[in-house]
Amino acid sequence: MAPVFEPGMARETARRTLERAFEAAALDAAALDARVLLCAALGIDHAGLVRDPQHLLGTAASQVQSFADRRLRREPVSRILGYKEFWGVRFALDPAVLDPRPDTETLVEALLRHASGEPRLERKILDLGIGSGAILCALLQNFAEAFGVGVDLSPRACAVARDNLISQGVASRALVVCGNWASPIRGGYDFIVSNPPYIVRNEIARLAPEVGEHDPFLALDGGEDGLSAYRSLIPSLPGLLAADGVVALEFGAGQRLDVEALLRASGLRPFEIRPDLSGEDRVVLARAVANQPRARDVS
Repeated sequence: MAPVFEPGMARETARRTLERAFEAAALDAAALDARVLLCAALGIDHAGLVRDPQHLLGTAASQVQSFADRRLRREPVSRILGYKEFWGVRFALDPAVLDPRPDTETLVEALLRHASGEPRLERKILDLGIGSGAILCALLQNFAEAFGVGVDLSPRACAVARDNLISQGVASRALVVCGNWASPIRGGYDFIVSNPPYIVRNEIARLAPEVGEHDPFLALDGGEDGLSAYRSLIPSLPGLLAADGVVALEFGAGQRLDVEALLRASGLRPFEIRPDLSGEDRVVLARAVANQPRARDVS
């Protein structure tokens, strides 16, 4: 049974009640979720919660109740709050876009590391499947003179990405295009990035409810073997790259060899593999064969 939160309940009592309820429901990060949701409902930060633990919930009790009920129905905290932190920046979310994952920061990190030894500042970046815009925003904020183009099949996702580009102050250096992968795009990009859908279709129903019931199907569905999106987008990449341009793709567990094979078949050579936070191979960097060193793993 879900706990009940009344206006006369103290903040610390509410926090402990939330935490116990989340633990009983076997939710991950029960203590963190309880604190974050309570602070959001109260409109305070963690310091305020620590400083005034005996203050009463008051009129915020109904908001605490709503947040608690939603989380116990396995709605992710980010969806409840309407935003997600990515690369140290807050991005607005919408049901039409994938919830940005910490592991996807590996893609941003990989490109920043690759570019660290290159003095060139004016770069063109293409993000295929822009979603919330988190990846493109992070790159544009790190490459102050770069220009980015994002493409997404979902008109609603394109609208969310535009709003996030505006809120992060990089919209003047970006263009969002609604289209099917690279079909509306012409070449000359220094960086091409993508986090395409890569979940095997018949496995989506077995995902955690936080993912399978709240991330858009379009952003999860990788087809019968999880590789449909890669087959669609990779053949177009060589024609979109500038001289010495680099492709960075995220992929799922166990998909490295298949994605590398698709890249090679299209005239691209993988040269670096980056692991995610758990040590799982997650991102591949590739460029045109003529300009490419031999592949190596980086841990």
